[in-house]
Amino acid sequence: MTNSTERGLENVTLPIKGLSCGNCVKHTEEALRSTAGVKMATVTLASESAHIEYDPDRVDLPAIRKAVQDAGYDLILPE
Repeated sequence: MTNSTERGLENVTLPIKGLSCGNCVKHTEEALRSTAGVKMATVTLASESAHIEYDPDRVDLPAIRKAVQDAGYDLILPE
């Protein structure tokens, strides 16, 4: 689900597959936060999801997914 914010940023919460521990969460958050255009990212192990705030003028969801895949996990995008 994607929602607009007042600052022109988008918020999305998406499932992530492959997380198994706290280090996985930390590694994935670092990968997301280092992606240009991502302003905030919180990964939750219990729900296997990531809440991401990003600038759609600078980055799109496929690029965000690639960052997660490069970290070794799979971000599931909406169809």
